[in-house]
Amino acid sequence: ASSSCITKTDLCGHTNQSPQLQQWVVKRGQSTITADAKMPPTLAAPPVPNAATNRIVGRWLLGCSGLVVGAVVLGGVTRLTESGLSMVDWHLVREMKPPQSQAEWEAEFSKYQQFPEFKIMNHDMTLSEFKFIFYMEWGHRMWGRLVGLAYILPTVYFWRKGYFNRSMKGKVLGLCGFVFFQGLLGWYMVKSGLEEKPESHDIPRVSQYRLSAHLGSALLLYCASLWTGLTMLLPEHKIAETRHLMQLRRFAKGTGGLVFLTALSGAFVAGLDAGLVYNSFPKMGDRWIPDDLWAFSPTLKNLFENPTTVQFDHRILAISSLTAITGLYLFSRRMVLPRRAKVAISLLAAMAYGQVALGISTLLLYVPTPLAATHQSGSVALLSLAIWVLAELRKMPK
Repeated sequence: ASSSCITKTDLCGHTNQSPQLQQWVVKRGQSTITADAKMPPTLAAPPVPNAATNRIVGRWLLGCSGLVVGAVVLGGVTRLTESGLSMVDWHLVREMKPPQSQAEWEAEFSKYQQFPEFKIMNHDMTLSEFKFIFYMEWGHRMWGRLVGLAYILPTVYFWRKGYFNRSMKGKVLGLCGFVFFQGLLGWYMVKSGLEEKPESHDIPRVSQYRLSAHLGSALLLYCASLWTGLTMLLPEHKIAETRHLMQLRRFAKGTGGLVFLTALSGAFVAGLDAGLVYNSFPKMGDRWIPDDLWAFSPTLKNLFENPTTVQFDHRILAISSLTAITGLYLFSRRMVLPRRAKVAISLLAAMAYGQVALGISTLLLYVPTPLAATHQSGSVALLSLAIWVLAELRKMPK
């Protein structure tokens, strides 16, 4: 009778299931529907940017700031070893490959011999000595390109992924533009040391103005990257906005500015070799105020071109920074602050005393390269701690 059916259950619509089995199937279906109704909405990815993407961007910016520190330190060593004028031209891609053969090295050395530094200072330099200063400058330039890639490539990726809000887009575009500007400024600085100056009897060196602009722009790039990264990673403290806290915050901002200005004045000291004019402390020679402090005319010129005045100014700024940081530390001890903020201020104070000790030692020992490089690195470390303090004390958005 059912020969036209293949199975009684499926094709004929009949079933041999027991009533108990049918009830179980119905209940099973109802429970499945109920469970589906109770489940949360689809587990779609949260909208970006969010806390997770902000942490990624913050870590990236901290990494970039670390690379900038490397560029600053390497640039300082390049300056101290008098290697900065060894590469006499600039090419974005072509110079990434250093000379390989003997003929290529001799050709590069021949180009260097046409410029004032070789003619006046290094006329007896050998090819092997030239290779050392060449590789120092080449390493500095390649590090600069690495910094550029570390900013630009992730920026493109994060932008496409939607990790930046409108405010952040403006910030990262500014940082990337600053990296490009920094590279151009570096070559502009080097060019000043390659120019023939018949009227000058001084040794060939880059302009102290351009050197300070180059260092200053690097420090600004570093501070902006570090500040943005820290504020994205460090949770805000829920502390009462009291009058003392506002005073402490203003005090910290002024102290940070003073630390930055002191580091920038160090570029003038380096550019003029002003660390070699008075190698005594606390007096300059046998006087507190040297006779040749205002030797140049007009008077304003002394602040930027007189090695004596430049060293004197750096001493005053360093002592002022130390005094301000000490005052900040003592003032903060009278307040109830979060633990991280107290640690940051304590480390800032300790680093300030260490940095002053390094500076005095560098001066008394006639600026040995390892100690001078450590002193310059210490200025960046001090600036970093000042930025950290400001990040910990920042005002919470309403």
